[in-house]
Amino acid sequence: MTDEVGVVTGELTVAVEELPGGAVGVTVQYVGAEEWYTVSGSPVPAGGLLAGVFEEVVARVRRGGGATVSG
Repeated sequence: MTDEVGVVTGELTVAVEELPGGAVGVTVQYVGAEEWYTVSGSPVPAGGLLAGVFEEVVARVRRGGGATVSG
């Protein structure tokens, strides 16, 4: 689920970015596209675990069902 266009499906690229204050921004894009979309619920607190946030987001995207992120 994204803020800009709602649910996205298909082959996606997931990116996480550490933001000031320790939060993590989560975005997705269709493979080969230029536009990035904010995953609903982003940014989230990372607690210093950027890799952990990435792994959790990828797992949720793979499960489907309009996945979002939350703190």
